[in-house]
Amino acid sequence: MGRPKQFDPDEALDAAVAVFREHGYAGSSAEMLTSAMGIGKQSLYNTYGGKWPLYCAALGRYAEDETGEHLKALRTGKTAMDGLERLFKRVAATAHQPCLGVGSVQEFGTDSEGSAELIEVRAPAGQALQAALLERVRQAQADGELSASLDPKVAVSFVFAQIAALRLTARGGAGETELRALARLSLQALR
Repeated sequence: MGRPKQFDPDEALDAAVAVFREHGYAGSSAEMLTSAMGIGKQSLYNTYGGKWPLYCAALGRYAEDETGEHLKALRTGKTAMDGLERLFKRVAATAHQPCLGVGSVQEFGTDSEGSAELIEVRAPAGQALQAALLERVRQAQADGELSASLDPKVAVSFVFAQIAALRLTARGGAGETELRALARLSLQALR
């Protein structure tokens, strides 16, 4: 019988999320991961199955947590547009923190080895956010806050693209003032 784990696997996974967010998959060595996670290499393999399964688990954790925060922002406010505004403000305020979701798309795309698995990992969170955005866009249209001629699905795709653009712009060195202005411009473009 093996020894009981001397670490909290959830806390260790959160530490791995931070490493992968900052360095991506290729830029994160086993040594960086085990050091941040406070575990040995053998524990990494015994608990998570290796670097790739750990990356997939970290991406799943990140996608779930980040989408939960997006949904919370989106569902607050008196109107649907208030929710959309809060979502964009949240993204602008946190855009300097690397996004593991956007990073995984940048690093692996959709047709490289492993990309199908990553798409599957990201899918539940993406679908939940897409459904909530679609609901808010349709509500904003019903309330007269957005044009009835706007295709809701295109609007949702636009919001996803703007979220990624804000995060990439922040990684490129944009300051908070610029990010907030870009978020406001994104909202104006929806109208």
